Amino acid sequence: MTTAQLRDTVAVVTGGASGIGFACCRELSRRGATIVVLDRHQRTQDLAHELGGRAWVVDVADEAAMGVCAKQIEAELGPPDILVNSAGIIQVPQQPRHLSMQTWDEVVRVDQRGTYVACVAFGNGMVERRRGSIVNIASVAGMRSMPLHAYSPAKAAVISMTQCL
Repeated sequence: MTTAQLRDTVAVVTGGASGIGFACCRELSRRGATIVVLDRHQRTQDLAHELGGRAWVVDVADEAAMGVCAKQIEAELGPPDILVNSAGIIQVPQQPRHLSMQTWDEVVRVDQRGTYVACVAFGNGMVERRRGSIVNIASVAGMRSMPLHAYSPAKAAVISMTQCL
């Protein structure tokens, strides 16, 4: 792909301030897309600037905030053509007795609920426009048994949710 292939394309990446999300932002930017980095970390602004894109500091699991965010992005940059859901929290591998319910709730809230909330917030417009692509980042952990008692089920839910949507 040349850098011009995604020119005039708005690409939104949740969890875009680090890891796989940042790598997606970098690659989409390299290919010419206008990048919108969504993350809950303050460094989001700096990373988006580094890529020549825009940033919103937002909690992906906050339905109201994501709805406002989607509308603002469309008003300011145009309708998003691409949504990459990469926001996620990994947990420390451990026995269930050592995994606090607070950690379990937060992992599931961001990894599972956040993916669904973003799909709805941005996907509704894509359906109305009859164009757009959503890429949900899951994990092999969602298909295997391992001592990630919050993360693995949340990623399994992302896999199932993607099939259902």
